Amino acid sequence: MILKKAGDLNTKPFRIISLVPSQTELLHYLGLQDETIGITKFCIHPAEWFSTKIRIGGTKKLNIEKIISLNPDLIIANKEENLKREIEALAKNFNIWVTEINNFEDALTMIGDVGTLTAKEQKAAILIAGIKKQFTLFKKNLPPKKTAYLIWKDPYMTVGGDTFISNMLQLAGFKNVFGERLRYPQITIDELQQSACELLFLSSEPYPFSQKHLDELKTHLPAVKIVLVDGEMFSWYGSRLLKVPEYFNKLTSTINATK
Repeated sequence: MILKKAGDLNTKPFRIISLVPSQTELLHYLGLQDETIGITKFCIHPAEWFSTKIRIGGTKKLNIEKIISLNPDLIIANKEENLKREIEALAKNFNIWVTEINNFEDALTMIGDVGTLTAKEQKAAILIAGIKKQFTLFKKNLPPKKTAYLIWKDPYMTVGGDTFISNMLQLAGFKNVFGERLRYPQITIDELQQSACELLFLSSEPYPFSQKHLDELKTHLPAVKIVLVDGEMFSWYGSRLLKVPEYFNKLTSTINATK
């Protein structure tokens, strides 16, 4: 069944499958080495889990038969990253916790919920406190620079104001020029030109933007500062949040130091 509250799981799970990379990394941080038995092919962190744990397909193309054979007592999924029909099929036989992360506070709540589900409440609470402390040390870029953030090419796709990435842009001191749009809209070069953005961020994931893409876009946007950014730092909502403020500080310093 799909669990409604973290407290609905009455016993500690000993066979956990994670369907989301950032939440897999969180399970590792919480010390659930033995309990976590299955991960997706995109769960690349930590490296030792990626090379040793059983892979159960991709986030949107699960190997249902393999999951059934592993007989998990808890599956951790995400509303956005996983397909509803696959989750509903698995929920007929297994306990599933489905997270929904649209902002920083949602991420902290999720960490606490996963701590409750896995009997790691204290460690999760310490992690949440650590993340909050790190974010208080971050020096926000003021005034906010008008910024566009690309996640895909052919077609170009950006992030709307109701996404976790957009919230992280805001926390980092950047203003999402497409913040009035929803989710992940397609955009054109013309729309980028008309947006009057000062910065254009090219994410490393899900599309692996590189220097050649930066150079190509620079021909269309000569006055815009275009930067390759680490997509994990803007989109992974688990224990990686501990590292995000330091990354934002370095990114902001680099941007401010270059013309």
